[in-house]
Amino acid sequence: MPRRSPRSKRKAAGAKLPQKPRVRSAPGSRKAASASAKPRAPHAKKGARSTAAPVAARKKAVRKLAARPKTKPAAAAPPAKPAKAGRFSAPDPVRVRALIEGLRELYPDAKCALDFSTPLQLLIATILSAQCTDERVNKVTPVLFARWPDAAALAQAELADIESVIHSTGFFRNKAKSIKEACSDLVEKYAGQVPRDLEQLVALRGVGRKTANVVLGNAYGINSGVVVDTHVTRLSNRLGLTTESDAVKIEFALQPLVPQEWWTLFSHWLILHGRAVCNARKPMCSQCPLSAHCPRIGVTVSA
Repeated sequence: MPRRSPRSKRKAAGAKLPQKPRVRSAPGSRKAASASAKPRAPHAKKGARSTAAPVAARKKAVRKLAARPKTKPAAAAPPAKPAKAGRFSAPDPVRVRALIEGLRELYPDAKCALDFSTPLQLLIATILSAQCTDERVNKVTPVLFARWPDAAALAQAELADIESVIHSTGFFRNKAKSIKEACSDLVEKYAGQVPRDLEQLVALRGVGRKTANVVLGNAYGINSGVVVDTHVTRLSNRLGLTTESDAVKIEFALQPLVPQEWWTLFSHWLILHGRAVCNARKPMCSQCPLSAHCPRIGVTVSA
């Protein structure tokens, strides 16, 4: 029979094993510990935000707000747009007749603004008037014609000499070349005389349809067409006579509207009215005698 250890004997006898003695803290030590411990924040209700956010979080929020771009001031309201002008419609013959009569009464003494005494002088002056004022041309042509009085003299002149005289009119190299070549053609084909035919004129080097119409209408009294320059182009559109922008197309659009006997004068009327009243930037519509018959197409600002 195996021997039992004293421990097993006591266990079997139901004896209790000795426990480790409890170590009690000194009086007042628990209160001191509880006093030194950081007090706990009371539990917030469910769904409620904490009123005491951590310092780091608060600083981060402040930096984020400081870094946010400042709101721009509200933009000023855009200026009110001017009233829209009328739309183009087929020209009414009654309205066109009223426009012609009004222009005729306004400018009864209309004539060519270029000074000339012969068809050749008008031909040369018209060539020089491209991209140049009539006043400037009228200052240059007396010097030019005093030095070279006819087509033969201009055809034989040195190109550089012509350029020096007409320099102030602009594009003087191209203009000098056109004058010299046109005069050479006149000497070779027409004995130095300016022809009275549109086709013969436009066949000359340096001469276009506009120049030919100016010469025929003002030097010979032949209404071969309507002279279209920048003023005629602008007013033809504003008056609702055409929507074209090409000079030749504008001329062909005006010819059925205006009696042929007025073709030359009609150009002068529009040019004079464009300079005096219906200027490019700010037409004086409130003072225009033609306002009752003008649809003011394309006009956005007026006086």
